[in-house]
Amino acid sequence: MSTAYRNRIQEFKVALAEEKINLKTLRELCFNGIPFEGGIRALCWKILLNYLPVDQTQWESFLKKQREVYSQFLKEMIIQPGIAKANLGLSREDVTMEDHPLNPNPDSRWNTYFKDNEILLQIDKDVRRLYPDMAFFQRPTEYPCQLILDPQNDYETLRRRVEQTTLKSQTVNCNRSGVTNVSSPGKALNLYPSNEYEVLPNGSEAHWEVVERILFIYAKLNPGIAYVQGMNEIVGPIYYTFATDPNSEWKEHAEADTFFCFTNLMSENRDNFIKSLDDSQCGITYKMESVYSMLKDKDMELYLKLEEQNIKPQYFTFRWLTLLLSQEFLLPDVIRIWDTLFSDQDRFHFLILVCCAMLILIRDNLLAGDFTVNMRLLQDYPISDVHTILTKAKELQDTS
Repeated sequence: MSTAYRNRIQEFKVALAEEKINLKTLRELCFNGIPFEGGIRALCWKILLNYLPVDQTQWESFLKKQREVYSQFLKEMIIQPGIAKANLGLSREDVTMEDHPLNPNPDSRWNTYFKDNEILLQIDKDVRRLYPDMAFFQRPTEYPCQLILDPQNDYETLRRRVEQTTLKSQTVNCNRSGVTNVSSPGKALNLYPSNEYEVLPNGSEAHWEVVERILFIYAKLNPGIAYVQGMNEIVGPIYYTFATDPNSEWKEHAEADTFFCFTNLMSENRDNFIKSLDDSQCGITYKMESVYSMLKDKDMELYLKLEEQNIKPQYFTFRWLTLLLSQEFLLPDVIRIWDTLFSDQDRFHFLILVCCAMLILIRDNLLAGDFTVNMRLLQDYPISDVHTILTKAKELQDTS
């Protein structure tokens, strides 16, 4: 470890030791990347995502309260419906006319249960393939949720619910434009080939199952948006950062802390996922067009070339912006980009600067390429050095 890096860690330690953290100083430090050592990154993200208050004396009581709230969510949204399902299936007297599986009343508990299953199936499909090039999400967590895995519990967990759901006869693919692509029952029976995912022994659970729970609870608490494909890509890096925290006291609560940080981030980013807002000023179309209007301002020649080839911003910036570039780079690079994004007070404006920088850095290739070549470049971005991209984005910010 170089002396410069050691000094940098020291600067972070000093900033984080203040009783009342100076947010301006911390943001400036984080902008150039946050060290992983000593759990510094995980702690900074919790502050930058407006989860932890700047007053350190409040941390202990605040965290205790938040983690209790999360346990309550688990009980209400996963454990109790699971118990109810087990009871309804077992005891005759519970199955009354008021609430049985065929009850047409939209407020019926069963109706809610089946609706939830549709969302759960989609989440399950997405989280199982989170970062397939690394084994982390398939591995067991050191801190499985005892509330859920208690051997005394004889109820249906989310994993069992997915395996047993009657909807297994249809795989529902709910994408950005609503539910589409319902595949035939025949195919769905082989949904998860037995050799594809190692089944973990009883009492343990994989990291992807934790992410599944976080997303399911988020969907239940936010029915207006529920779950949209791609949200898994936003939870993934946050959960990974917290679940690999070298400080075990924090690591143990990675699930609850991720849930609240993800919820805060989504409260700023959720309009991108709501189709009815697409064309409003807070929707995704406006943001995609902002990338081009900034490009027009910074590099007219390149802007005209893309316009001339009819390469619309939605062809590639939709994914860049909604998923905060999490699909364009390897996970360590995504985390490094997010250090800078989270530290900027106007993070989503800075994201537009980053997208613009990405275009300008490959301008020579784009100016030389035809439509097909350029679309390939933009769909599979060629530069992997995120430091260069962030430096360019900062340069654009300083000259605007």
